Amino acid sequence: MNWEVIIKWLPRLAQGATLTLELVAIAVVAGLILAIPLGIARSSRHWYVHAVPFGYIFFFRGTPLLVQLFLVYYGLAQFDAVRASSLWPYLRDPFWCTVLTMTLHTAAYIAEILRGALQSIPKGEIEAARALGMSRGKTLWYIMLPRAARIGLPAYSNEVILMLKASALASTVTLLELTGMARTIIARTYLPVEIFFAAGLFYLLISFVLVQGFKLLERWLRVDACQGR
Repeated sequence: MNWEVIIKWLPRLAQGATLTLELVAIAVVAGLILAIPLGIARSSRHWYVHAVPFGYIFFFRGTPLLVQLFLVYYGLAQFDAVRASSLWPYLRDPFWCTVLTMTLHTAAYIAEILRGALQSIPKGEIEAARALGMSRGKTLWYIMLPRAARIGLPAYSNEVILMLKASALASTVTLLELTGMARTIIARTYLPVEIFFAAGLFYLLISFVLVQGFKLLERWLRVDACQGR
């Protein structure tokens, strides 16, 4: 193992790791925001309410992220209306195409997590809120969503880790995130073992920090719930 080469290229790998974190952070936060109405609609008992979210979730969960990325990055450019729109400066940028694809992809999974969490709430808690005179909107906002957040947080943390690893696909559309930067360095040094080993350590470090952060958040939510009672 050539440690001198690894140390030499650590700053460039750190630069790629920073871009990876940006991609993942924007995607999982925006995906969560998009997933909330999708998950609520998906948990509806009325078919005309959950039909559209079901189709959206079925498509993005049923097709590979790489295919979706290629459809957005290469496919949208085929339409004249897209190239003439005000969004074209963003849609021709690989960074924003990747963010958009990752957001749409993870939103489908988070919506299913939220749906399962909402349906796992004991009916007695909802009935108690309604018996106290709370409207459906207030019951959803003050009772169901906070309860669903506690139930679905472990699954959401897993989805964040999965998106971290999936972000490596961004290198296929010329982005120099962690994997893309590692491949660029390998093309110069011809030392794939050392560089990919260093990149793997970055992924492990980021995953470790995320896991510990979610553990602290889960512990805080449990303590908060106990104090609320």
